[in-house]
Amino acid sequence: MLPKRNRLKKRSDIEAVFKKGKSIKQDFLFLRILRNNLKISRFGFMVSKKISKKATIRNKVRRRFGEIIRTNLFEIKKGWDGVIIAFPGIEKKKFKETEENIKRILRKAQIF
Repeated sequence: MLPKRNRLKKRSDIEAVFKKGKSIKQDFLFLRILRNNLKISRFGFMVSKKISKKATIRNKVRRRFGEIIRTNLFEIKKGWDGVIIAFPGIEKKKFKETEENIKRILRKAQIF
């Protein structure tokens, strides 16, 4: 599980990322990032009902995202807020494929 200090929870923070952040799309993922002037990076995840009507599947995707970010936090540059949005099809991907896609999108954003 992603540590609390690395979670992007406040509505105002998420809205700021969407209004002022830059966006990158890769396969089944969409990333919005914004500098946060903190000594940590924070992430939030969005998995809509378009992925699956079943909450268990949506939660599985969210948990995967959190675990991938948690295990790679030491490689991610500090001082960024990010929101990762899933597109339909991501639920069918294996964990390793999802991990590679997230790493690729973070590299593309130049924060990995």
